[in-house]
Amino acid sequence: MDLNLRGRSAVVTGASKGIGLAIAQALAAEGVRVTAGARHSTRALSRLTEEAAVHAVEVDLGTSQGPALLVESALSVYGPPDILINNVGATRPRTEGFASVTDADWTSTLDINFLSAVRATREVLPTMLERGSGSIVTVTSVNSRLPDPLVIDYSAAKAALLSFSKSLSKEVGARGIRVNTVSPGPVSTDLWLGETGVAATVGEAGGLQAQDVAASAAGQSVTGRFTRPEEVAALVLFLASERSGNMTGTDVVIDGGLMATI
Repeated sequence: MDLNLRGRSAVVTGASKGIGLAIAQALAAEGVRVTAGARHSTRALSRLTEEAAVHAVEVDLGTSQGPALLVESALSVYGPPDILINNVGATRPRTEGFASVTDADWTSTLDINFLSAVRATREVLPTMLERGSGSIVTVTSVNSRLPDPLVIDYSAAKAALLSFSKSLSKEVGARGIRVNTVSPGPVSTDLWLGETGVAATVGEAGGLQAQDVAASAAGQSVTGRFTRPEEVAALVLFLASERSGNMTGTDVVIDGGLMATI
């Protein structure tokens, strides 16, 4: 299916690895000019900038100025963005419980998982509204609907992100801007499977092997496996394109059947 994205411009946050890198790669393959933001670039992202119209920007998106700096750079290189992908996020399992989560922890989690998207959206909206078109896709999480004390602050931030996106879709939908979200379950990225990822952290706290923790998490889904980053990227691209032209305010879950509710 041709998504008719060639020639468009997009901003992707958290694009150096994992889901964000997969999204940047998929957009570039469709002929989209991509501004890819991340705190630190990676070898894979650097290689992508050499192979396609991808502009990498090293910026801390967890700061109040970070998203604005990213969008300013995008405007200077590729012009007004047609697409914004709010993907950046991070979590650390709170294995010692709620009482161990400090004010600084809460602030940091909300900054990177919620306010980064609010700030980036605020930066791209004026030009989108001026042109009367645009697509914003935000990566949330099944934890927005499945609160988990192990990631209590992350769950709260993702729930806020889902609510924010739905509210905004109602405000700007009649003006040509579509706002949708994607909620993945566990994905095979460093967030889950890295040396300091969820599986390793939970395993260390409970005297378990990281691979056993990951296998247990995968076994909770119907498919029995983690979602792959490229599968999330494919869904994001569909929502970003006009192939989903009458979808807005929609959250699409990709979790291998993990969520059992209707």
